[in-house]
Amino acid sequence: MARWAPERRDTIRALAEELLQNYSRGRIVVAIDGADGAGKSVFADDFATELRSLGHTVFRASMDDFHRPHALRYAKGRYSAEGFYEDSFDYSAFRRVLLEPFRLAGSTGFQTAFFDLERDVAFEAKWETGPADAFLIVDGLFLLRPELKGIWNFSVWLDAPDEVRRERMIVRDGSHPEFDEPREQRCLGAQDRYQREAAPRTAASAIVDNSDYDHPRRVFADSC
Repeated sequence: MARWAPERRDTIRALAEELLQNYSRGRIVVAIDGADGAGKSVFADDFATELRSLGHTVFRASMDDFHRPHALRYAKGRYSAEGFYEDSFDYSAFRRVLLEPFRLAGSTGFQTAFFDLERDVAFEAKWETGPADAFLIVDGLFLLRPELKGIWNFSVWLDAPDEVRRERMIVRDGSHPEFDEPREQRCLGAQDRYQREAAPRTAASAIVDNSDYDHPRRVFADSC
């Protein structure tokens, strides 16, 4: 039997409508989570576009713009899975310059990008403001971890098989094609710990099989 394959926009529109049924006013924060190569950034961009098409103000941010400096990220070793999970991102800065001021609304400014990973320095602060009713969509790794529990109004976990994610990473950034390479083991070890400690597929508001970019489909934890 052929697997149901909805069009991309149909799946994203359905998620947007579900979100709006529960959150149509105020400052709303949405997480798009998933392992490396799951397609988080593109999915979050498309989700933002869909909400805008429905007449809503949307801001985008990525946890990739809230990294910690190189020396802190690799303090436990260049290929440490523990270091990747514990030291990669600056959650304090994320809360201080983006999440907390965004939720205050009014004329309070917030910063959607904090750290320039390529240059290993903080970005020059660029403060934004918005209306009282607005959405903030954040993509990134480990967004449903215990330190961030409770900050999201809605969250999506993107699923994709290892081999699909691997091919995407090779195309994206030249990641080594073998999962036993130390750099890949660092990522896989961190993700294994995340799955054990946070159970993101259970914690997420919605799970989406994103194996096929053109035909992502909603799935449910009890059928995965």
